[in-house]
Formats: sequence, structure tokens, C-alpha cells
Amino acid sequence: MIPTQSQPQPESSISARDLYARLLGYARPYWRMFALSIAGMLVFAVTEPLFAALIKPLLDGSFVERDLETVRLMPFLLVGLFVVRGIAGFINTYCLKWVGRRVVTDLRQQMFDHLLHAPTRYFDTHGSGQILAKLTYNVENVANASTSALTTIVRDGFTALALLIYMLYLDAKLAAIFLFIGPTTAFAIKYATKKFRRYSKRIQERVGSLTHVAQEAIDAHRVIKAFGGQAQEREQFRAVNEKTRALQMKMVATEAVSVPLVQLISAIAIGIVVYLSTMQGLRSDITVGSFMSFVVAMGLLLPPVKRLTSINSHLQRGIIAAESLFELLDSPTEPDTGTRTLTRAQGRIDYVDISHSYAADKGLVIEGLNLSIAAGESLALVGRSGSGKSTLANLLPRFYEPCAGCILLDGIDIRELRLACLREQLSLVTQDVVLFNDTIANNIAYGHPRAVTRAEIEAAAAGAHALAFIRALPQGFDTPIGDRGVLLSGGQRQRLAIARAMLKDAPILILDEATSALDTEAERHIQAALQTLMRARTTLVIAHRLSTIEQVDRVVVLDQGRVIEQGSHAELLAQGGYYAHLRQLQFNQTPATAA
Repeated sequence: MIPTQSQPQPESSISARDLYARLLGYARPYWRMFALSIAGMLVFAVTEPLFAALIKPLLDGSFVERDLETVRLMPFLLVGLFVVRGIAGFINTYCLKWVGRRVVTDLRQQMFDHLLHAPTRYFDTHGSGQILAKLTYNVENVANASTSALTTIVRDGFTALALLIYMLYLDAKLAAIFLFIGPTTAFAIKYATKKFRRYSKRIQERVGSLTHVAQEAIDAHRVIKAFGGQAQEREQFRAVNEKTRALQMKMVATEAVSVPLVQLISAIAIGIVVYLSTMQGLRSDITVGSFMSFVVAMGLLLPPVKRLTSINSHLQRGIIAAESLFELLDSPTEPDTGTRTLTRAQGRIDYVDISHSYAADKGLVIEGLNLSIAAGESLALVGRSGSGKSTLANLLPRFYEPCAGCILLDGIDIRELRLACLREQLSLVTQDVVLFNDTIANNIAYGHPRAVTRAEIEAAAAGAHALAFIRALPQGFDTPIGDRGVLLSGGQRQRLAIARAMLKDAPILILDEATSALDTEAERHIQAALQTLMRARTTLVIAHRLSTIEQVDRVVVLDQGRVIEQGSHAELLAQGGYYAHLRQLQFNQTPATAA
């Protein structure tokens, strides 16, 4: 389905001026290059009226007064003027582009850093396509707003102003006609701006949806092929793609109407001026040079006015993009108010009156739960799907904050510990193995606080029964494994994840279906390795396959977020309760036989 994030969002209460001012604030560290670019813009802008001003002595001095000095001097002045103009243009363009790319680089880095510390709930409520669109499409629109748009606004704005001042100097009455078109032009631009902002916001949302649909198809390409879903995916992408095109055409239509309209208003003013100036050309106090200089200035005024009117759409895209980026940057990060640290925890864990809900309208997943795990104890959480097993595991590293109650580690509320310190005490192996597009060695050593030796990496791989298949690869530990380890089998990926946990050597171990992707023979080896790893460590095992937890110290059975049974594997089977019933369903045997 098309993600819900693509639906139109309410208009922001932040003004465009405030958004643009905040965006320009990112250029403050580079103010020297920014100031140099502004200086280049001003010099470039001044060359326009200077060119028009040269027309007067060129015509009057050569054709009227027959002044040879003026005739000889004019070519050098014209060439010199264009040399200055070219240098100023280069300084303006290069320096501002340099600042713009630095701003975009800083913004993109700041966004990525913010994402690294964003709470898990942010990723639950924002599609990955929307986030990627912010980092790619939206940030490039910001680049256009902070460079091309700013160049046009400042340079062409100063150019138009300088030309108007020169025209007022030549003939104030005629030039004043241009001042009367201001309100009409401003109204047209204001109307177009509202349209641009609305369409830009919706286009950005559609691009996020487009990215989301494409990413889903890429990630699920095997499922799509196996179930013949190509037609369904093609239609879904076509629908989003077509809606994106339609919105972009509305933007184009608005720009195509607004730009000629503003230019028409300017052309009417120029036509009036040309008529009146022609009528005044019969006056003895107006020379040919003055008249032609005024006409050239009017001609030079049209291009900057055209660029100023057409840049509005790019500017509004950038402002809306900036609003989207700042929404991410202003979102809260994981709360890390703890001040205490632990060198190495003993591993005692206490869940005290824990209640938790992922959404207010979906009820409590865990309600008033109390559970104590002794240091070094291995404890398995079992129960039907939705009973709260994974939630308990996710609360321990503070991926989520409980709605009520607290969790103690060695008698210390985990909220009093620094997040980094808390997570240093944990190793995590999940059913959905996460590997990176890097070598096997770097994946095993990922995130280690110090540089580990190859011998340590090999020892961890041997403990995870991964050494044999790694050495069989052409490049051994230096073999790239592809995106998310796609070049390895499921069992191989799982063993690398276990090796990574072994190398970290944390006092607390969380195993979430850690052997689910292994075949029977590999599972037997891994179970032996995990038994070694679990010694002298507090281990929390989440399991659906009850055969994998027979050796744990204690089994806790959950149902609807509450503890309904607990004891050893043998004790629970002997009781003939819920656990025994679950095992009977899995193995299709009676509790007595299973015992």
C-alpha cells in the first residue's frame, strides 16, 4: 500500500522568512566566502548600469561631438568593463556555490547524526523512504535555495536597483513609471508563492512515497518474483509516479503563468516609457546619447526582472525542503539524562511494576509486570505472539521507555545510567540478522571500543562455529559480504552475528531467536557455543522453538503481558500447565512423553 506519510500535511505555522533565516544561519561559519560572493554580486550588479552609461559618451562623443579621444578610449573601457564583470561573476558564482555545498554537507551530516540518536519510535512512525527523501531530494532543493536562488535574488536585485537609479538620474519622471508597477507585481508574486509552497510540499511527500515503494520492491524482490507480484508493484509505482508528475506539472503551470504575467506588467511599463521618451526626444535638452542610454538601461532591466520572477518557484521548493529538514532536526533524540557509569555490571536485572504500550489506542502490551533475573542466570521468555516477550527485551537497552515502572541493573535504575554505558553491558543477537556491506572481519569487530586483533576475531568466529566456512571463502576474513550479507547463507549470517556478540563479551546477553536461521546440524554446534557464551553471563532468551531452551536455568511464560508460569523446563512440564500445552502443540506429543 502507499504509505500514509504521503498524505497532505497541515500547513506549517513557521513563516518562510524565519525558515530561510535559519537556513542562512548555516552559512555563518563560512561568512568570509559568503561576504566575498556578495561583494562579487555587487560589483557584477554595478557593471549593468555602467554599460548603459557608456552608451551616452559613445554616441555623443563619437557621432555628435566627433571627439577622437572618446572614440579611442571606448573600446578599452568596454573590454575592461567585461573583464571586471567576468571576474566578479566568477567570484560570485564559485564562492556562493562553495558555501552552498558546505551548507548542504553540514545539514546532511547533522541530519544523519541526529538519526543515529533518534528514538526507535521515530523509525516506527516515519517510513524509510520519507527519511531517505529528506537526505537526498529535499536537501538538494535546499542547495538550490541557498545558492542559485540567493545569487539571483541578490545579484539581479542589485542589478535592477542600480539600473532604476541610473534611469532616475537620466529622467526621473520617466523612470518613476516603473515604481507604479511594484504593487501589481507584488500581488502576482504573492499569489504564485502560495501555489508554489503548497505544490512543493506535496511533491516532497510524493517523492518520499516514490522512494518508499521503490525501496520495498528492491528489498522484497525475491518475494515479488516468487508470488508473481510484478503487476501489483508496477501498478502501485505507476500510481505514485503519475501523481508526482501531475503535481510537478501543476508547479510548472503556475510558473508558466506567473512569469509571463510579471513580464507583461514590466513590458507595459517599458512601452509607456518608450512612447513618452520618444515624444520627449524632440526636446533640445535630451541628447541622442542620453536617450539611447535610457533605452539600453530599460532593455538591460528586463533579464534580471525575468530571472527574479522565475526564481520564486525554486526558492519556495527550497524553503519547503528546509522545513522538512528542520522537522527532522527538531525531533527529540533518545533521552540520555543519566550520569552514572558502570565498568562491568554483575548482571542482576529487576523489572519493577512495568507497564508498556506502543500506542494509546492499542492498549497495554505489558501490564504491572514484576520479574527478577539473578546475575549469571539464563532465563527464557516464551508465550504466544504479542505476549510481550520482545517488548521486555527492547525495554532493557532502552530502545523504548516503559509507560510505568522501572528496570534496575544491579539495583540501579537504568535511566540513571548513561545510554552508552548501559548498552556497553549488553550483547544482542536477533532473528533478523543485521550485517553491513563490509568484510567479514569488520562485521565481527563492528562497534568494538578498541582495535581488535585478527586472532581475537578468529577466536570469536571459531566459538560461533563460523571459522570453517570463512576460511573456505576466497578472501577469508577479508571477503566482502554484500548489502546486508546477501552473499552469505542465512545460517552463515546468523553465526557472524553470534561471533560479533562473543567478541563484545558483555555481561548481559539477549538472544532473540538466535538459532532460527540454522539447520539442524549447525544448530547443534551453535547451541553448544551459546552454552559456553552464556556461562557467567545473565542471558535473556526469547524463543518460539521450545527445543532450544531446555538447558536454561528458568523459563518464564507470558500471556497478555503478564507472567503466568515460571520454573525450570522439567518443572513446567511436570505441572502440565500452559507451557506443557505449548510444547505438546509443537511436538504433537503428550506432556508425559515429552518429559
